[in-house]
Amino acid sequence: MPKKTLNSKESKNTKSYFWQALVLTVIVFIIGIFLGIAYEGNRLEQINEYYVLSEISLMDALALSRLTDIDLNSGIMNCEVLIQANTNFADRIYSEALLLEKYEESGKLTEALRLAHTKYDLLRTILWLNVINIPEQCKRNVSIVVYLYEYDSEDLTKKAINRVWSRILYDLKRDVGNKIILIPIAVDSDLTSLDSLISRFNISSYPALIIDNEKVFLEIKSADELKKHLK
Repeated sequence: MPKKTLNSKESKNTKSYFWQALVLTVIVFIIGIFLGIAYEGNRLEQINEYYVLSEISLMDALALSRLTDIDLNSGIMNCEVLIQANTNFADRIYSEALLLEKYEESGKLTEALRLAHTKYDLLRTILWLNVINIPEQCKRNVSIVVYLYEYDSEDLTKKAINRVWSRILYDLKRDVGNKIILIPIAVDSDLTSLDSLISRFNISSYPALIIDNEKVFLEIKSADELKKHLK
C-alpha cells in the first residue's frame, strides 16, 4: 500500500501549528519566570518590612533596659515592664523566624533569603545580650532559652535533628508561654559578637540549648523534660 504524503497545504498547517505551540511555550515560560521573580520579590519585601518593625521593637527594648538601670539605681522597679517588652520582642522575631523558615522551605534558598536570615540572627544576638544584662531581681519568673543550630549544614542527620529540636521547642513555647524568652540563633551566621558570646560556654557540637546562661544541653527529648529546668 503506498504511503500517504502530506500535500503542500497540510505541510504548511503542520509547520504553523508547530511554531504556534513553540511560541506559546516560550511565552508561558517567560511569564513563569516573571511571576517567580515577582513572587520572590514580594516575599523579600514582606520579610524586610517585618525586619524593620522588629528592629524598632529591639531599639525600644534596649532603651527600656537603659531606663530600668537608671530606675533601679533610684530605687524604682520596672521589672515587669522590662521583661514583658523583651518577651514580646522575642515572640515577634520567633514568629517571623517560623515565617522565614516556611519561605525557605517553599523554594530555592537565594542569597537574599540568606542575608535576611543573617539580619535576624543579629537581632536575636542583640536580644540575647540585652536579656543577659537584665538585673537578676527582674528575672525571677522567666527563663532565657537560647537554641543554637547550624543553618547551612548539608548533613541530612543534623537537618533531621534540627527539625526535631525545633518541634520540641515550639511545643515548649506553646505550653509555658511568657515563662520563657525563646531565642533561636544560627551559629554559622559569621557574626563576631555571636561567636564571642558562644565561646563562653565551651560548646563543641550543635544543635545546643542554653537555659538561663548556665545549663547547656546537647541532647533533648521532650518539652516536659525541659520544663524541669525552667524557673
